[in-house]
Amino acid sequence: MIESTTEPISEGLIRQYDVSGPRYTSYPTADRFVEAFTAQDYIQALEQRRSGAAALALPLSIYVHIPFCESLCYYCACNKIITKHHDRAAAYLKYLGREIDLHTKHMGIGQVVSQLHLGGGSPTFMSDDELRELMAMLRRSFTFTPGGEYSIEIDPRTIDPSRLDTLAELGFNRLSFGVQDFDPAVQKAVHRVQPAEQVFALVAAARQRGFESINVDLIYGLPEQTTESVVRTLAQVNELRPDRIALYAYAHLPERFKPQRRISSVEIPNAAAKVSMLASSMASLMAAGYVYIGMDHFALPNDSLAVAKRQGRLHRNFQGYSTQPDCDMVGLGVSSIGRVGATYSQNAKTLEEYYDFLDQGQFPIVRGLALSRDDLVRRAVIMALMCQGSVSYESIELAYLVDFKQYFAKELETMHAQVDQGLVELDSNGIKVTAKGWFFVRAVAMVFDRYLQTDRTRAKFSKIL
Repeated sequence: MIESTTEPISEGLIRQYDVSGPRYTSYPTADRFVEAFTAQDYIQALEQRRSGAAALALPLSIYVHIPFCESLCYYCACNKIITKHHDRAAAYLKYLGREIDLHTKHMGIGQVVSQLHLGGGSPTFMSDDELRELMAMLRRSFTFTPGGEYSIEIDPRTIDPSRLDTLAELGFNRLSFGVQDFDPAVQKAVHRVQPAEQVFALVAAARQRGFESINVDLIYGLPEQTTESVVRTLAQVNELRPDRIALYAYAHLPERFKPQRRISSVEIPNAAAKVSMLASSMASLMAAGYVYIGMDHFALPNDSLAVAKRQGRLHRNFQGYSTQPDCDMVGLGVSSIGRVGATYSQNAKTLEEYYDFLDQGQFPIVRGLALSRDDLVRRAVIMALMCQGSVSYESIELAYLVDFKQYFAKELETMHAQVDQGLVELDSNGIKVTAKGWFFVRAVAMVFDRYLQTDRTRAKFSKIL
C-alpha cells in the first residue's frame, strides 16, 4: 500500500516529468484505436462471449453516455451537447433502445450485469420518466445482480431531494456529485457556479435515503486555484465526508477541446503548483481518515474501493478505479467506449452519425482495436503499476508464459534512472512504486508502453503533473 511522503520533490524532477502522457484507463490507449476495426469485429467479440462458457463468464459492466448539459463548463473535456431543449433526450432514448436491442441480438437476453454507470454530459438532464424508461429497457435486456454497483453522475444544479427518491426507486445505490471546487472565484472562472450549501443539502438528503456510497468529483489545477484555496475546499469536503473522492488533475488541451479555449494558459497553475496542490490534498485527506486508492481516488476505509485496495483486488477501467473484476464493459450511447474479450471499440462521436448507424440497423462502431499478445502482457504490467503500485515478475510469467526480465530487459534498464530518483524499487521479485514515485506513477507506467516507445508525439495527452 502506498503511503504519503514528506520527502520534498525537487524542482528538477518536476521539470523533467512535466510532460504529457496517458492516464491508462486502458492499454493500449484510445488514441491507438483504428478505423479498420469495424462493427463486424465487435459482433464477433459479442458472439464469442455468448458462445463461451457462459456459466464461467464474469458479469458485465455497462456504461451509458448521456451527452446533454444545460450549460457549458469551461474545463470540460467530455463529449457533450449544450442545450436547454429537453425534448432532445426523448429522441436519444429511442436510439439507446435500438443499440440495446442490437446487443441482445448478438449476445442474448439476460447477460448478468454487476456494474452500471450513467455518465455524460449530465445524466440528470433526463427527466424522471425518461430515466425510468431507460432503466426498464436495460432490465428487460440484462439481469442485474443484487448488491451490484449502480451509479449515476449528478450535476447538483439539476436535482432536488424528490429526484433522489426516483433514483433510489430505480435501483441506483451510488451517486457521484460533480463539485470540482467550492471556491466562488474558481467556480466563476470555469463557468460552474453552485453554492456549497446546495451540495451539502443534497448529500444529506442522499444519506437519509440510504444510498450506499456517495462520491464527490474535484479538480485541481484550475484557473484561480492556489494551494491554499484547494486546502480550503478540501476542508469543506472533509466536513461533507463523502465515501469516495475523485481528485483529478485538470488536463488543459484547448486544441482538442473547444470550451477550454476560454481558459488562458497563463491562468493555469504550473507543474510545481499542481504538485503542491496534490501533496497538500493528499495530506489533508489522509489526515481526515481517507485511504489513498491511487492516482486520483480516495475512499473511507470501509468503502468497497478501499477494501479492494487492501485485498489486492483493485482494477482500472474507462471510468477510473473500480472494485469490479477484470470484466467486459458494454458502452452505450454516443462516443462510448466498450471492451469485450480482447477488443476495444468506440461509438460515433456525433449524434448525427450515431443516429445514422442505428437507423440502418447497425452498431455505431467507428473504430476500435483487437489486442495482440504483447498488448495483453503490457496491459497487465501497466495496470498492476497503476492499481497496486507494484508488479510481481512471477505473476506475469505464470499468466503469460514469458520470462519477465528477458521480455522487458530494455524497460528494466530504462527504469534504473527512476530507481536513482527514488521513484521505484527493483529487486529479484518485482517492481515497487515508492511513495514519492506515486506522484509520477503515469511516468513509471509509460516505460512499458510500446506505442510511446515508437512514437514520441505526446501532445495529444494531458500533462502527467
